[in-house]
Amino acid sequence: MLEVKVTKHNDHLHIKWQLSTIEIPLSDITAVANDETYAGKEITGIRIGFPYGNTDRVIIHTKTDNYIIFTSIGNLQNKITNFIKEK
Repeated sequence: MLEVKVTKHNDHLHIKWQLSTIEIPLSDITAVANDETYAGKEITGIRIGFPYGNTDRVIIHTKTDNYIIFTSIGNLQNKITNFIKEK
């Protein structure tokens, strides 16, 4: 599995990549945004996915951490935003 997979289970956002699974409570997410820079403008953060060869960078800001997802999945920001609205 080379691509990052993002799903919603109950009230958690699940991010799966390779052998790792990250669960983020939807209530902890404060903002979701696209990042147009190459390596991500966030200096600190948990980087998920291969930064090379992927066109999109989605930043998830939570109360405690920042997550930078490197992906080629279009509209991932909208998908995550919709998960938050559905809770």
